[in-house]
Amino acid sequence: MSAKPEAADAAKPPAKSKKMLIIIIGAVLVLVLGGGGAFFFISKQRAAAEDGGEEAAAPAKAAAHAAPKTPPVYLPLDPMVVNLADPGGERVAQVGITLEVMDAHASDTVKAYLPTIRSSVLMLISQRNAEELLKPEGKEKLAEDILRAASVPFGGGEEEEESTAKKKKKKAVHVEYPVTNVLFSSFIVQ
Repeated sequence: MSAKPEAADAAKPPAKSKKMLIIIIGAVLVLVLGGGGAFFFISKQRAAAEDGGEEAAAPAKAAAHAAPKTPPVYLPLDPMVVNLADPGGERVAQVGITLEVMDAHASDTVKAYLPTIRSSVLMLISQRNAEELLKPEGKEKLAEDILRAASVPFGGGEEEEESTAKKKKKKAVHVEYPVTNVLFSSFIVQ
């Protein structure tokens, strides 16, 4: 009988160490889950605080997303040699023009109307005289007129001038045409 109590005593300590091991593992799990939950909670609060600061900047970001900053596409026209409206008709201008368009899709759209645009440009240049074209103001005015003529196939141009009085009465709606700028690659008056 003395052997039985020794076996019972030997069996009890391993049971206590198993219980202790389970308690330690449970405590470690609680600490790890608690730490993870605290980290998650704090990171959510920081994100909410950053979002609160970004809400003030949201209009600027929305504007940036509404008008993505892509590089413009350039569409060069063949060089043009035009008789000018000078007396005697002996003066000519050789002009190289490049159209700046919004993007590649707009470039394809403009290419479809290129003969019409080119014809309008030739007519505009032929109405100028050498004195006008030699001045910087004359070149700027020509560029503005070419830009207006390039928007005519897309519903702009001369109609804009006629509706100026109407726009003063109503709030003007900004319409973007595919051609955004006119650049001169060469400009020779002889």
